[in-house]
Amino acid sequence: MILNHIWGLYAHPKEEWQTIEKRHESLMYSLIHILTITLIPAICSYYAAAHIGWSIGAGDVIKISESSAIAMSVAMYAGLVAGVFALAYLIQWMAQTFDASPDFTQSLELAAYTATPLLMVGLTALYPVLWFVALAGLAALTYSVYLLYSGIPIMMNIPEEKGFIYASSVVTCGLVLLVSLMAVSAIMFSMGFGAEYIS
Repeated sequence: MILNHIWGLYAHPKEEWQTIEKRHESLMYSLIHILTITLIPAICSYYAAAHIGWSIGAGDVIKISESSAIAMSVAMYAGLVAGVFALAYLIQWMAQTFDASPDFTQSLELAAYTATPLLMVGLTALYPVLWFVALAGLAALTYSVYLLYSGIPIMMNIPEEKGFIYASSVVTCGLVLLVSLMAVSAIMFSMGFGAEYIS
């Protein structure tokens, strides 16, 4: 079922949102979806950092030790899962302003499926060239925002005009959340939780 929803969100997103809205899977189903899909960027980034090496410009590839790569991947996994839950909380928290009353499971469903393209783009880490990963990430972010704009009116059962403003508010808060995660990563890196580089 998870794969069916993922394919549907790429092939015919509005119709798939309607299917998701009619079925409203359980909290456990959404949780399994998040925990499974979030493995993609964590595993791929571990393999790329420890075994392939990142290419940044014309210099040599940059690799880190396996222990550093594991630690960074685990931290990435935890941060991404926490980020999806925080996004779900934001969606539910803002709902009353826009005359919607979703429960947390509905909000988590919306957050999980909206974040799916951003999580699946982690596959590009297997070709660890900075410009390629950055372009793919930008495309995935754009599609995630599109899914949010198309999904909110359907999942929250509100008019499209309200849905547009609601989605814009969630996107703004989501970008603040993303920058916060990056800031926490930078602070941890500067406090000595950095990587051990290998040649």
